[in-house]
Amino acid sequence: ESVLYDPDHRILYVSNIDGKQPWQKDSVGSIGRMSLDGKVINAQWITGFHAPKGMGLYHHTLYVADMDRIAIVDLHGGRIASWIEVPGSQALNDITIDAGGVIYVSDSRGKKVYRIQNGAPEVYLENLKGPNGLLMKGTDLYVLDQGGMYKVNADKSLTLITEGMEGGTDGIVNISGNDFVVSCWAGVIWYVNADGIKEKLLDTREQKINTADIGFDPATKTIFVPTFWKNSVVAYEVK
Repeated sequence: ESVLYDPDHRILYVSNIDGKQPWQKDSVGSIGRMSLDGKVINAQWITGFHAPKGMGLYHHTLYVADMDRIAIVDLHGGRIASWIEVPGSQALNDITIDAGGVIYVSDSRGKKVYRIQNGAPEVYLENLKGPNGLLMKGTDLYVLDQGGMYKVNADKSLTLITEGMEGGTDGIVNISGNDFVVSCWAGVIWYVNADGIKEKLLDTREQKINTADIGFDPATKTIFVPTFWKNSVVAYEVK
């Protein structure tokens, strides 16, 4: 469902839902590890998840959204160290973390974004349509919400950057400056320019290949695309 690039260890983490349903508490989910040349190091490196989705890194610790809780993963020990329960949440999806270690996580079914500081969750945004992808760029938070990309202002109001990205806006990465790439789960990837004008980079809907929560290596400008049901990760270079 999600791919995250770890620049310190030069490795990819992949969240595997694995069960029959994407939103089921079945304890069969896992996190896998892949090398940057596409080799699977360990498909089920860490187990014990229900349906893991978005991931975030902070100080050599991996945070993973898993239904109504967030796993704190000790990368050196290769184990789940503890959990952060998010009371009231329904379908935690994507994670982003700011420079101070504050976690933001979207709740797609609950139509909210939670903010977690020092292990304490609180509702940060609510009354959204169905938020998924989150990205913290500097002090600016961006959120994908049912086809639109928004910047969150200091007063928690939203400024629309672009819209019309059909197929379930999913992942978002910053390419350079204020240019972004956005993936839509159904199989479309967009380049969003700083002025909000977007261009379609990829469309694999006819082949029934999904493009879920993307990862990005800024050094090589490589985007890593998890294909969901196809059980593979595809890498593309952004020219």
